[in-house]
Amino acid sequence: MSGGAITAWAVIGIVGGWLAHPVLERWRGVAPVITWAQPLVLLLIAGALGVTAWITHRQLQVRRERIEAHQAVNRLVLARACTLVGALLAGGYLGYAVSWLGYDANTAAGERMVRSALAAVAGIAIVIAARLLEHACRVRKPDEN
Repeated sequence: MSGGAITAWAVIGIVGGWLAHPVLERWRGVAPVITWAQPLVLLLIAGALGVTAWITHRQLQVRRERIEAHQAVNRLVLARACTLVGALLAGGYLGYAVSWLGYDANTAAGERMVRSALAAVAGIAIVIAARLLEHACRVRKPDEN
Protein backbone atom coordinates (compact mmCIF):
# COMPACT_ATOMS: atom_id res chain seq x y z
CA MET A 1 0.00 0.00 0.00
CA SER A 2 1.50 3.31 -1.02
CA GLY A 3 1.83 6.25 1.30
CA GLY A 4 0.12 8.43 -1.29
CA ALA A 5 -3.06 6.35 -1.19
CA ILE A 6 -3.13 6.44 2.60
CA THR A 7 -2.54 10.19 2.59
CA ALA A 8 -5.28 10.74 0.01
CA TRP A 9 -7.81 8.85 2.13
CA ALA A 10 -6.75 10.81 5.22
CA VAL A 11 -7.14 14.13 3.39
CA ILE A 12 -10.60 13.10 2.15
CA GLY A 13 -11.46 12.25 5.76
CA ILE A 14 -10.17 15.59 7.06
CA VAL A 15 -12.25 17.54 4.56
CA GLY A 16 -15.33 15.41 5.23
CA GLY A 17 -14.96 15.67 9.00
CA TRP A 18 -14.40 19.39 8.86
CA LEU A 19 -17.48 19.87 6.65
CA ALA A 20 -19.66 17.58 8.79
CA HIS A 21 -19.89 20.14 11.59
CA PRO A 22 -21.37 23.11 9.70
CA VAL A 23 -23.35 21.07 7.16
CA LEU A 24 -25.07 18.81 9.69
CA GLU A 25 -25.61 21.67 12.10
CA ARG A 26 -27.48 23.59 9.39
CA TRP A 27 -29.36 20.55 8.15
CA ARG A 28 -30.37 18.95 11.48
CA GLY A 29 -29.99 21.93 13.78
CA VAL A 30 -27.35 20.20 15.91
CA ALA A 31 -23.86 18.90 15.22
CA PRO A 32 -23.15 15.19 15.72
CA VAL A 33 -22.29 14.15 19.26
CA ILE A 34 -19.12 12.14 19.78
CA THR A 35 -19.39 9.78 22.75
CA TRP A 36 -16.68 7.70 24.40
CA ALA A 37 -17.92 4.69 22.44
CA GLN A 38 -16.36 5.84 19.16
CA PRO A 39 -12.73 6.07 20.31
CA LEU A 40 -13.08 2.94 22.44
CA VAL A 41 -14.45 0.85 19.57
CA LEU A 42 -11.70 2.10 17.29
CA LEU A 43 -9.10 1.18 19.91
CA LEU A 44 -10.66 -2.27 20.19
CA ILE A 45 -10.36 -2.71 16.42
CA ALA A 46 -6.75 -1.54 16.51
CA GLY A 47 -6.04 -4.03 19.29
CA ALA A 48 -7.62 -6.90 17.36
CA LEU A 49 -5.57 -6.00 14.28
CA GLY A 50 -2.42 -5.77 16.40
CA VAL A 51 -3.00 -9.20 17.92
CA THR A 52 -3.68 -10.64 14.46
CA ALA A 53 -0.47 -9.04 13.17
CA TRP A 54 1.52 -10.48 16.06
CA ILE A 55 0.06 -13.97 15.59
CA THR A 56 0.69 -13.83 11.84
CA HIS A 57 4.25 -12.62 12.36
CA ARG A 58 4.94 -15.42 14.82
CA GLN A 59 3.48 -18.02 12.47
CA LEU A 60 5.15 -16.93 9.25
CA GLN A 61 8.34 -15.15 10.26
CA VAL A 62 9.44 -16.71 13.55
CA ARG A 63 8.21 -20.31 13.47
CA ARG A 64 8.25 -20.47 9.65
CA GLU A 65 4.88 -22.23 9.58
CA ARG A 66 2.73 -22.36 6.50
CA ILE A 67 -0.84 -21.14 6.50
CA GLU A 68 -3.56 -21.83 3.99
CA ALA A 69 -3.46 -19.55 0.96
CA HIS A 70 -6.98 -18.26 1.56
CA GLN A 71 -6.07 -17.35 5.16
CA ALA A 72 -3.06 -15.35 4.00
CA VAL A 73 -5.11 -13.57 1.34
CA ASN A 74 -7.89 -12.82 3.85
CA ARG A 75 -5.40 -11.30 6.29
CA LEU A 76 -3.76 -9.25 3.55
CA VAL A 77 -7.11 -7.94 2.28
CA LEU A 78 -8.15 -7.16 5.86
CA ALA A 79 -4.91 -5.26 6.42
CA ARG A 80 -5.23 -3.20 3.25
CA ALA A 81 -8.89 -2.38 3.81
CA CYS A 82 -8.28 -1.41 7.44
CA THR A 83 -5.35 0.77 6.40
CA LEU A 84 -7.55 2.83 4.09
CA VAL A 85 -10.59 2.92 6.38
CA GLY A 86 -8.40 3.74 9.39
CA ALA A 87 -6.85 6.65 7.48
CA LEU A 88 -10.30 7.87 6.45
CA LEU A 89 -11.60 7.64 10.04
CA ALA A 90 -8.51 9.28 11.52
CA GLY A 91 -8.80 12.12 9.05
CA GLY A 92 -12.54 12.44 9.56
CA TYR A 93 -12.33 12.66 13.32
CA LEU A 94 -9.34 14.99 13.10
CA GLY A 95 -11.23 17.28 10.73
CA TYR A 96 -14.25 17.22 13.02
CA ALA A 97 -12.07 18.09 16.03
CA VAL A 98 -10.44 20.97 14.14
CA SER A 99 -13.88 22.32 13.19
CA TRP A 100 -14.52 22.93 16.90
CA LEU A 101 -11.41 25.07 17.45
CA GLY A 102 -12.36 28.54 18.64
CA TYR A 103 -15.40 27.38 20.58
CA ASP A 104 -15.58 27.47 24.38
CA ALA A 105 -13.72 24.40 25.63
CA ASN A 106 -15.91 24.18 28.75
CA THR A 107 -19.03 23.38 26.75
CA ALA A 108 -20.17 20.42 24.65
CA ALA A 109 -17.88 21.73 21.90
CA GLY A 110 -14.87 20.99 24.08
CA GLU A 111 -16.08 17.45 24.72
CA ARG A 112 -16.66 16.89 21.02
CA MET A 113 -13.19 18.20 20.24
CA VAL A 114 -11.43 16.01 22.81
CA ARG A 115 -13.35 12.85 21.96
CA SER A 116 -12.87 13.44 18.25
CA ALA A 117 -9.14 13.92 18.75
CA LEU A 118 -8.96 10.66 20.72
CA ALA A 119 -10.91 8.88 17.97
CA ALA A 120 -8.43 10.29 15.42
CA VAL A 121 -5.55 8.85 17.46
CA ALA A 122 -7.37 5.52 17.56
CA GLY A 123 -7.78 5.72 13.77
CA ILE A 124 -4.02 6.21 13.46
CA ALA A 125 -3.55 3.15 15.69
CA ILE A 126 -5.73 1.18 13.25
CA VAL A 127 -3.51 2.28 10.36
CA ILE A 128 -0.36 1.27 12.23
CA ALA A 129 -1.73 -2.12 13.27
CA ALA A 130 -3.03 -2.78 9.75
CA ARG A 131 0.37 -1.91 8.26
CA LEU A 132 2.00 -4.30 10.72
CA LEU A 133 -0.43 -7.03 9.65
CA GLU A 134 0.32 -6.34 5.99
CA HIS A 135 4.04 -6.55 6.71
CA ALA A 136 3.57 -9.80 8.65
CA CYS A 137 1.86 -11.36 5.62
CA ARG A 138 4.97 -11.01 3.49
CA VAL A 139 6.56 -14.26 2.43
CA ARG A 140 10.32 -14.48 2.65
CA LYS A 141 12.32 -15.47 -0.36
CA PRO A 142 14.09 -18.83 -0.04
CA ASP A 143 17.54 -17.18 0.11
CA GLU A 144 16.57 -14.85 3.00
CA ASN A 145 17.29 -15.85 6.60
